[in-house]
Amino acid sequence: MREPEVDARERLTEAIDRRDAPEIRRLAGRLPWWDIAAFLPSIDHKRLGVLADAVGDEDLAEIISRLEPSTAAQVLTRLTSADAADVLDEMPPDEATDVVGELHPDAREQVLARMQSDTAADVRELLAYPPTTAGGRMTTKFYALHEDMTVEDALRYLRGLGEQADFASYLYVTDERGRLRGIVSLHDLVISRADRRIAEITKRDMIFCEAEVDQEMAARLLRESGLLALPVVDAERRLVGVITADDMADVLVKEASEDFERLGGSQPLEQPYLSASVWHLFRKRILWLLALFVAEAYTGSVLRFYEAELSAVVALAFFIPLLIGTGGNTGSQTVTMLVRAMALGEVRLRDLGRVITREVAVAMLLGVAMGVASYLRAWTLGVPELGEVVAITAMCIVVWAAFVAAILPLTLRRLGVDPAVVSAPLITTLVDGTGLVIYFTVAKVVLRL
Repeated sequence: MREPEVDARERLTEAIDRRDAPEIRRLAGRLPWWDIAAFLPSIDHKRLGVLADAVGDEDLAEIISRLEPSTAAQVLTRLTSADAADVLDEMPPDEATDVVGELHPDAREQVLARMQSDTAADVRELLAYPPTTAGGRMTTKFYALHEDMTVEDALRYLRGLGEQADFASYLYVTDERGRLRGIVSLHDLVISRADRRIAEITKRDMIFCEAEVDQEMAARLLRESGLLALPVVDAERRLVGVITADDMADVLVKEASEDFERLGGSQPLEQPYLSASVWHLFRKRILWLLALFVAEAYTGSVLRFYEAELSAVVALAFFIPLLIGTGGNTGSQTVTMLVRAMALGEVRLRDLGRVITREVAVAMLLGVAMGVASYLRAWTLGVPELGEVVAITAMCIVVWAAFVAAILPLTLRRLGVDPAVVSAPLITTLVDGTGLVIYFTVAKVVLRL
């Protein structure tokens, strides 16, 4: 019978305090990794050291690799530099790099100096690339064959790697300068004559990316290729690493999370929500709120400008929340769909004309539906004389909001700004004031105010 997880954590803490290594290993094995991962940041350095000694570097590395890099770095700083280096040596180079990059420069150098020389060299190489590029996401652990090898030489090389070797159903082929020449499948390798050169069975047509390419672009290339890993090359097309599908899944989840946070009018968090302090959450939100507050201030100026019209027909005020809310919702829908399509590579700047045409066409249909609904709303409020005004305004505002929302994301992408910054609150703010101008202009014309 499985022990309750809360009880198991309490027992684990007691076993650590007793330094009972067998019991620590037994209890740690019974808990799911996410419970252990949540447990690690909460214990002090002495208990962490006891836990590390009991479970071993390999198991501890497996758990720490599942943490956010910033959290993993905080955990490792509670170990000695030597123990932290031992744990990092057990992690894949790309994952170790993410964690090492979060350490303070002084602590980083101390840990790197105690890591195995080859692993430390890989980590230093990866640290040279910005973390949001293909180079920052790749691993240097890959297997490549020289194109001048014979099939017999290649098979002997693969057998020499042993059972611990982890490679897909194909291998990369390079020339004498390490430049990527193509791929060769294990199937072709096995069925070919032993004296054939690897160059003769190499497939030259393949997809790769340069190390400086943005990680989102690399993720799209990997998805389009249908491969399990994407080769990464330098400016001279030398093979420097590979990006696996698992790495790209993490990238897409992280980018999607950041886009959603920006669409909600907040800066992305660099750490798990529950690990972030109240002050950190405040700082991530206040700048956006203040910017939107300033931008929204012009709505009051518009209302004051049309004060005479409001005084003449007080019932006009009844429909202000409905109309500007409709415009904001329309803009938010359009922006959300476009940002997603742009992230997936489905829409580019050259498609701007088609995007505007489609969105305006859809908005006209939506506008008719919202116009009818607005007209009926005027009747239910007992002001049928305003039905024509609010109906026409609703149609105009919906089309206008869709037009603005269709242009801004692609335009900002062209200017080098993240299109996700065009958040739903920002679109709502832009449409609020202009929607009021449309509303009172239509009212003046129709009602002859």
